[in-house]
Amino acid sequence: MVLLAAAVCSKNGKALVSRQFVEMSRSRIEGILSAFPKLMNTGKQHTFVETESVRYVYQPLDKLFMLLITTKASNILEDLETLRLFSRVVPEYCKVLDDNEILENSFPLIFAFDEIVALGYRENVNLANIRTFIEMDSHEERVINAVRKTQELEAKEQMKRKAKELQAQRIAAGKGRSLLGGFGGNQSGSSTGGYPTRQDNTPSVGDVATPVETPATKSYPSRPAGKGKAMKLGGKSKDIDSFVDKLREEGTVVSASMKQTAKTAPTPSVPMSSIHIKIEEKVMLTAGRHGGLQNMEVRGIVLLRITDPNMSKITIPYTNNDSKGFQMQTHPNVDKKQFNSNSVIGLKSGGKGFPVNNEIGVVKWRLQTKDEDMIPLTINCWPNENGDDCEVTIEYELQAKDLELNDVVIYIPVPSGVGAPTIGEMDGDYHFDARKSVLEWKMPVIDSSNPSGSMEFTISGVPDDFFPVNVSFYSTKTICDFDINDVQQAETKSPAKFSQERALIVEKYEVV
Repeated sequence: MVLLAAAVCSKNGKALVSRQFVEMSRSRIEGILSAFPKLMNTGKQHTFVETESVRYVYQPLDKLFMLLITTKASNILEDLETLRLFSRVVPEYCKVLDDNEILENSFPLIFAFDEIVALGYRENVNLANIRTFIEMDSHEERVINAVRKTQELEAKEQMKRKAKELQAQRIAAGKGRSLLGGFGGNQSGSSTGGYPTRQDNTPSVGDVATPVETPATKSYPSRPAGKGKAMKLGGKSKDIDSFVDKLREEGTVVSASMKQTAKTAPTPSVPMSSIHIKIEEKVMLTAGRHGGLQNMEVRGIVLLRITDPNMSKITIPYTNNDSKGFQMQTHPNVDKKQFNSNSVIGLKSGGKGFPVNNEIGVVKWRLQTKDEDMIPLTINCWPNENGDDCEVTIEYELQAKDLELNDVVIYIPVPSGVGAPTIGEMDGDYHFDARKSVLEWKMPVIDSSNPSGSMEFTISGVPDDFFPVNVSFYSTKTICDFDINDVQQAETKSPAKFSQERALIVEKYEVV
């Protein structure tokens, strides 16, 4: 026999799936299939019908037909046996025999058809053989997967061993590092008065004094004492995450496959003078997908770093125009009366100066609110189901018009394994990360000149697939209107040269 084609058709002759086994043009096969309903005689029961050139061999499948197209010279008995095998294959892959189910499983059906017929001739196979061939079980694949799993387990064990070694080294280094006490006459950085410190062993250009390193602390930056930051061993995924974080803190480059980095944008650096002030603010926000602010917390701190021992005794005038209700707090060694009455950051009397070569926190503030008007950047995500697809419209609006947000990235999760989304109208740019199944919508700057924007895309999925939406950005203006006006030498009241930087960064910003 020579089998020209096999098709699953509707009763009106519409071909849902058609597989040609010999070379045929599309117009010819469409013409042959469209002629099939006209040749059927509904008054009689037949299993085949012939024309001058081909023979149609068919069998009803509920509201559909399983149709074979053969030459007139083929053996009709072999044709009928082949037809029965085709008719058994279709329900194997389609639980419901209707148009949508056939179209959804068209590729498995075509693969199965190819196992029955090759180059127009019937293969010696049965339904069990077809199941085996389509399943394509591979012993080599199982072996490779087992080897890969073993390697992953070995890598995790190695990371745990390395984590224990690092912890032991830190404990040994901590024993040789003296605790920093109150302010004293020694300005080499050995006393901080309990300030939160950030030790930095790399001096900037123009530094007068550099911290003295000992063999025990040469390779490991100091950390403030306290609980909650130590790495806990004996767990599973949290241990690995903690270990990877510690490697990053020590300058080790870790690939994203070990642990995804936090979605926080970098902040620009500025040239540092011997007196450097850094105003840093972090925002943590969780909003609902249907509107409403679940929680918003803003934490800020003023960090001071002095590298010249001769400039350790200074006062810092400031301006606080806050109208949002931030709670301000000074370090215990800062003169609170002078801070509140004269708007000056300075040490309590006693002839002591600020520590040298340490980044210390002198003032901090905090705000926690559920007021929707306080949201700096609102995000609205509107997924609408359309059949198997979802049409998603996402938009942003800058509510804090005095802010300029830089390197804004909106991370929208998408279903995995369904391909890339189809992008419609949009502002800005986008990047699709297939490995992480995330669509990244990017805007270089959002400010009062472009306070709003939107993007539309279509992809298979349901509305819950596109949440939570995460946002990252940074700004050189903080939410709290706190400014440093000047720096003066405490004794002479003469101005002192200083450098300053400020940054608003995102620690958590999501729509759930």
